[in-house]
Amino acid sequence: MIIPVKTTLGGYDIVLERGALAKAGELLELNRKVMIVSDDGVPGQYIDTVAGACGEVHKVIIGKGETHKTLDSFQMIADKMLEAGFSRKDCIVAVGGGVVGDLTGFVASAYKRGIDFYNIPTTSLSQVDSSIGGKTGVNYNNVKNIIGAFYQPAKVLIDPDVLKTLSARQISNGLSEAVKMSLTSDPELFAIFEQNDSFDDDTIDKIIEKALLIKKSVVEKDEKEQGLRKILNFGHTIGHGIETVCVSAGGEQEFYHGECVALGMTVMCSDEVRARLIPVLEKLGLPTSCKIDEEKVFEAVKQDKKANADGISAVFVPEVGKYKLVNITLDEARNIIKKF
Repeated sequence: MIIPVKTTLGGYDIVLERGALAKAGELLELNRKVMIVSDDGVPGQYIDTVAGACGEVHKVIIGKGETHKTLDSFQMIADKMLEAGFSRKDCIVAVGGGVVGDLTGFVASAYKRGIDFYNIPTTSLSQVDSSIGGKTGVNYNNVKNIIGAFYQPAKVLIDPDVLKTLSARQISNGLSEAVKMSLTSDPELFAIFEQNDSFDDDTIDKIIEKALLIKKSVVEKDEKEQGLRKILNFGHTIGHGIETVCVSAGGEQEFYHGECVALGMTVMCSDEVRARLIPVLEKLGLPTSCKIDEEKVFEAVKQDKKANADGISAVFVPEVGKYKLVNITLDEARNIIKKF
């Protein structure tokens, strides 16, 4: 299946097909100098498959997790591209999850003011959400995604077969983002989660497709998050605060991104929606409550990109398939955090 995305910054295709990774040489223009960026949690065979299709291949493998989505990683990749003599006619390919995709896309946007960027997401979270839409960037000074750019990929290659190497927790982590989109935009997609206790290949494919179609529609109408695109942040305002705080001294995440979004959704919806949402999250093994330092989460939320002197722009879901863009004061944000 080909899903075209049309934006003012450039149109591109999403290829959604089982077995697509093995066709990377046919589907992407790799007969040139290629920088592959991945992390040490991605199976080596996925990286090797892409590398085998390249004209001249170079690789950078970063550490796994949000703590490696930094300007230091950006500099390391740019240094290697400069050393290898990459030109504007060459390209960079992300093979991995959202961290790899965000970082790689940001390098692509800045290196020589923009080179071709291909995204091959290998996690459920990146396949249903982060791999499309053109948001790229890095974390800085303990604030998520505070430095970055809108930069569209040249093509996105989504192969659901690669999800088979993920743990059940990682699968659910990504499906949380699909639940998010169903709550704001698609009651039929939410019904899939409500009505199924397990997910076969056909169901997973349908979830990915429907989530991508929602995000495609939103991104095409609001590429740079001036209005409608804010609905994609449902659950993220509080979720990002939790995610920022839940990093151990060793850099390990207590909760994954999608798990934090799940927590954030539970306090930004009506009682009616919450009564239907909680059983879905529990079925997926996603958290519905946590013990956490409220003040630290509040301080992190105040740094949110959508925060201003008047409060924070957030998304509230009054009923499944509908949303409201609301402005919550800092005091209201503090009270919401206390609900956990």
